[in-house]
Amino acid sequence: MSELLSYFQLAWQHVLDINNYNHVVFLIALAVPYAFKDWKRVLLLVTIFSIGQTLGLLLSIFGIIMIKSVLVDFLIPITILITAIFNLFTVGKSYKGNGINLIGIITLFFGLIHGLEFSIFFKSIAKGGLSDKMKPLLEFALGIEVSQILIVFIVLIVSYIVQTFFRFSKRDFTLILSAFIIGVVLPLIVKNAVWN
Repeated sequence: MSELLSYFQLAWQHVLDINNYNHVVFLIALAVPYAFKDWKRVLLLVTIFSIGQTLGLLLSIFGIIMIKSVLVDFLIPITILITAIFNLFTVGKSYKGNGINLIGIITLFFGLIHGLEFSIFFKSIAKGGLSDKMKPLLEFALGIEVSQILIVFIVLIVSYIVQTFFRFSKRDFTLILSAFIIGVVLPLIVKNAVWN
């Protein structure tokens, strides 16, 4: 049980690490266009994202996908940038009646990329051979999922407060936060080691 909590806690701390904020920023970008009443849809997107991350973790840990960490560090801010730009172009458009198909597929793919980053961290902390890593890997993935759900619910609650008590429109809130996110990730892309 203590080993379960250990990997769960390590995943939790890794996602919420202030020095490694890219996953939090992605989740904010993913959740900001939605209202609190859309929590089921957002939860589904986060779950799809987590499935992609777990798949990325598994493929990397078992050597099926081999990618340089410098490229992963470059691709993660790209996923955030694309999500924030998507928000800018779709703000105010209704999601009612639309399937989650395209957004779900893209979210799954972005989760795969983020999972590759998690695999780099997981490889640095995991002990034992490949067969010994399955249980800790699933525990680690569970810690990631729980921390991501927490982040998304915080975003939805803050969005609700800003829109209800401060009379900010959902459109304006989405535009401002998405523009801010773009401002945060552009320097990460420009200064990335992939350019050297």
